[in-house]
Amino acid sequence: MATSTLSRALSGDVAWSFRRSWSARISALVLIVLFAAAILAPLLANQNPYDIGQLNLFDSELPPAWVQGGDPRYWLGTDSQARDVYSSILYGLRLSLIVGFASVALAAVVGISLGLLGGYVGGIVDGAIMRFADVLLSFPTILVALLVNGIVRGALPPAQHQQAAIWVLILAIGLTNWVQYARTVRSSTMVERNKEYVQAARINGVSRTGIMVQHILPNVLGPVLVIATINLGMAVLTEATLSFLGVGMPATQPSLGTLIRIGNEFLFSGIWWVVIFPSFVLVALVLSVNLLGDWLRDALNPKLR
Repeated sequence: MATSTLSRALSGDVAWSFRRSWSARISALVLIVLFAAAILAPLLANQNPYDIGQLNLFDSELPPAWVQGGDPRYWLGTDSQARDVYSSILYGLRLSLIVGFASVALAAVVGISLGLLGGYVGGIVDGAIMRFADVLLSFPTILVALLVNGIVRGALPPAQHQQAAIWVLILAIGLTNWVQYARTVRSSTMVERNKEYVQAARINGVSRTGIMVQHILPNVLGPVLVIATINLGMAVLTEATLSFLGVGMPATQPSLGTLIRIGNEFLFSGIWWVVIFPSFVLVALVLSVNLLGDWLRDALNPKLR
């Protein structure tokens, strides 16, 4: 069997490229810090902003601790519901990353499966998959996400909207972003299916599913890894956009986008800290993911090595 792209991705060339790229190193460091903060949120946060019992309305709208009138207990201030902004950012970051990773995983599974099927089988199956993908690409991503979100919410009873909000977001974003995976995997599969190791597998009686999963899939994972890295930033940004528009996470379980939406409502009343700090964290997260994805794309391109 041919040497897999994934094995080449872990070779010394990529490690050498990482050591020489200052943007990749800084982006990786920022992501490690943000991921650790999200995972350790219950230990690092001063309060659980999702627990109403821990909130004291007398502490609402306090400025950051270093500003006159601030409280040392709340480093980044509080919002109108007396939620600690620092704690809300940690929990909101965790929620945004959960939605981002889960939606990327869903999009990758759907896209890789359809791409392998279309690229290997070809014919009517391939044509139907690609025409459906072309239809999705003709609409803006956020519009498709809003459409899926609206359909799913319409099918659920109003009482379940808040409980199912995170799953609706994952489904809406995941079903929007699978096209890139499908088109990339399909192209690579059409090249790989004619190679000798695939023909040898056919002669040995390996089934179509076995050839696609065991032989072709490992050789098309390199580009998929790049797409998944970049799409993580896009998924987080899409979730923030949907939440900012009011169709994402509810105010009782704020993500970064929900925190920005809530803060934006009070921005002109002088409560700037509620929107500034979550926005800064969102920008740092998305920018770091995009820079790391750009480096990974160049590092895995043999023409640039």
